[in-house]
Amino acid sequence: MTDAAHLPPAPARGCRDVPVLKERGQREVFCGLTGIIWLHRKMQDAFFLVVGSRTCAHLLQSAAGVMIFAEPRFGTAILEEKDLAGLACANEELDREVDRLLSRRPDIRQLFLVGSCPSEVIKLDLHRAAERLTQKHAPHVRVLNYSGSGIETTFTEGEDACLAAMVPTLPDTDERQLLMVGALPDVVEDQALGLLRDMGVSPVRCLPAHRAAEAPGVGAGTVVALTQPFLNETAAHLERRGARTLPAPFPFGEGGTTAWLWAVAQEFGVDADTFAKVTEAPRARARKAIAGAAETLKDKSIFFFPDSQLEIPLARFLTRECGMKAVEVGAPFINKQIVGPDLDLLAEGPTIAEGQDVDLQLERCRAARPDLTVCGLGLANPLEADGLATKWAIELVFTPVHFYEQAGDLAGLFARPLRRRALLSGLEGAA
Repeated sequence: MTDAAHLPPAPARGCRDVPVLKERGQREVFCGLTGIIWLHRKMQDAFFLVVGSRTCAHLLQSAAGVMIFAEPRFGTAILEEKDLAGLACANEELDREVDRLLSRRPDIRQLFLVGSCPSEVIKLDLHRAAERLTQKHAPHVRVLNYSGSGIETTFTEGEDACLAAMVPTLPDTDERQLLMVGALPDVVEDQALGLLRDMGVSPVRCLPAHRAAEAPGVGAGTVVALTQPFLNETAAHLERRGARTLPAPFPFGEGGTTAWLWAVAQEFGVDADTFAKVTEAPRARARKAIAGAAETLKDKSIFFFPDSQLEIPLARFLTRECGMKAVEVGAPFINKQIVGPDLDLLAEGPTIAEGQDVDLQLERCRAARPDLTVCGLGLANPLEADGLATKWAIELVFTPVHFYEQAGDLAGLFARPLRRRALLSGLEGAA
């Protein structure tokens, strides 16, 4: 692979087999409801109805930056005190709200009932509710459900749970196809599809599709190329349907994108000359774009708190392509079947941590004094007050960062906090 795709050699010893520090304690993460913010933009005829509290509604509205009167494709069926106390039939009220919604929004073809912490606490069976409502509203609307509760999940697991809920409903197919899995911004998805098309890889389907009618089939001929490292349950559900997941690093940066594309190329018989012809120009653009930020990042240390599950692929990108030194790479969950190829390319040295005990991790971070810390919003201000530069992990999910044309933007997200701190230090010195 290295010779044909002209990829840099893997380190002598990667991190796949290093001992993992496993921690179970207090966590600081958003809940899975956050995924609705990017999923509702991707799926044009879907609606996400959160069954939760007013807190859930405020989270979604503030995170999306959309006023509710703009009629976005999400909303909240609010559980009042009488629902939580068992004084009202929540199922009857839910059916009434769904009927009202579908009569007002005839464009809806998929309705997701999204569980929350309150609905799980009162044991509201949304799976049975989805089956009941599908029977009532089929074939015009399919009703599915998944949990976005933050009781035991991190925020990117919302997308994983959503896509996993869709897999059993996909039609059967024996067609040999590439299934690109993960919600990407449209511009990024179009770039990826263009590269695959130019290499002659066909047919290529996407999950999630833009519309319910475009939903892909799945079967023994389906080869899955994951674009997000947090899709553990989705990959498992697809494999139970007969699909096969392609092991590859994730397409972050020039090297990760090239390795991801080369894995697909090998699977579909694309020769090395065609591969080089298609990727040569965008690879050069990516390397040039990364180089500007790499000047700021080179030899700087970085510490990842577990937050988005992007941590391991991002650490691989920053150490191999930007010259950074990883101190600790924490991730909420580590599935080596999925992130193993990235661990192989991450040189041995950093602590690899799974799960979170926030107090212990804060102690290690403060002791290490890294040049840059990637963490959640709740930890950023205290760390900044301690004199540490931070990068919000959630920004890496909301910003287009995949594939070649976004590689420079990805590197720039990490360079900006360091440049800002250097400027502020210069102003303080001048004063």
